[in-house]
Amino acid sequence: MAKSLLVTGAAGFIGANFVHYWIQNHPEDKVVGYDALTYAGNRANLAALDGNTNFSFVHADICDYDAILQALRDHGVDTVVHFAAESHVDRSITGPDAFIETNIVGTYTLLKAAREIWLSGGKSQPHRFHHVSTDEVYGSLGIDAPGFHEQQKYEPNSPYSASKAASDHLVRAYHHTYGLQVSTSNCSNNYGPYHFPEKLIPLCLTNILRGRPLPVYGDGSNIRDWLYVEDHCRGIELVLQKGEVGETYNIGGNNEWNNLDIVHLLCDQMDARFAEDPSLAERFAAAPGATGGSARDLINFVEDRAGHDWRYAIDAGRITRELGYSPHESFETGLQRTLDWYLSNEEWWQPLLPK
Repeated sequence: MAKSLLVTGAAGFIGANFVHYWIQNHPEDKVVGYDALTYAGNRANLAALDGNTNFSFVHADICDYDAILQALRDHGVDTVVHFAAESHVDRSITGPDAFIETNIVGTYTLLKAAREIWLSGGKSQPHRFHHVSTDEVYGSLGIDAPGFHEQQKYEPNSPYSASKAASDHLVRAYHHTYGLQVSTSNCSNNYGPYHFPEKLIPLCLTNILRGRPLPVYGDGSNIRDWLYVEDHCRGIELVLQKGEVGETYNIGGNNEWNNLDIVHLLCDQMDARFAEDPSLAERFAAAPGATGGSARDLINFVEDRAGHDWRYAIDAGRITRELGYSPHESFETGLQRTLDWYLSNEEWWQPLLPK
């Protein structure tokens, strides 16, 4: 039976990738993209879908209750996939208000509207509210500690992760209190196409092409588990199709890397591209590879940020055992696909760079 999905944060990095993935793999379904188009929401991420009769776009804020109600009603939505969030840790440290408003109040507003549409007046139509969260709600891991699991104690250490933890609890409460059919996934660091250039991988990639410094916090030893964004979309698809209502599933890439090794790999892959393709030197004359130099020379160690968690790692055992999930990309292959996309889509990322 065909579904009607409302995808919040649809013009953002992961949301846009999910919309493209779902429409490609479920052409019978209707998808409504919902996004406020703040700085990280880019309508161009969805431009390829213009004219697709199974896709529509709503420009509105998740804190706007009336707009959400109208979108749910007008499109007969039976599934919400909630990506919309402020997500940059550094921004949460310097300006936490937006994170509280979007991540907590926005999630509450969505839940309230979903309850009104799906459960009010004694009715209970088939539905699902899927909430996309982060591994950062669990805090930080020691070097030998096992990866975060679904029963892990919450220990958020930044305004961003605290706001996401609060939203997770609201989703759980709406299931246990009101019977809303929910599910939650907590993912590790995503990377891939449409990634806003403030994050580590696209920042370093675009800086290499422009010959700009590559900022690395502290000594670069902070460790993250990296998940190619399409693998994340595949995991959410499994949760929606086969996951238990009311449950949480951790989605990881089985790819732990420290930040400095990631930057080194990115530099080496980019240098190799310039050596193989002389046309890149003409397009990106400021890049070290254009003159036979090394991108590693651009690495610049900077003061570590406040409250910087040292290690995140996901134990994806549950979703693997119960739903048959496994990532398709290694970090090396996923990074190659990411490089291919950024080199082919300069017109997308150039306008997003600081002037």
